[in-house]
Amino acid sequence: MLLTTPARSTPHPLSVMAPGPHIPPRQVLSEADQASRWGMSPKILQRWRMQGRGPHYLKLSKRVNYPLNAVIAFENCVQHVSTSQRATV
Repeated sequence: MLLTTPARSTPHPLSVMAPGPHIPPRQVLSEADQASRWGMSPKILQRWRMQGRGPHYLKLSKRVNYPLNAVIAFENCVQHVSTSQRATV
């Protein structure tokens, strides 16, 4: 009698890790793009990172990127209605 192994019902472990077509690519801005967006020097963003200020960022090796959703969230947090009060979001 010949025994056969059943067909694999679960995907290969590495195929689970790979993003599928339903996952949109993450939108990020480089440090230069972010500085240009706000009309400031990249040095200001570097100083803010050292001080723990500014939007959340990704650092992969020496490369710094700002996720677009983190930038927009930060912009919403620092909005002001007048010089005496912040905008409520």
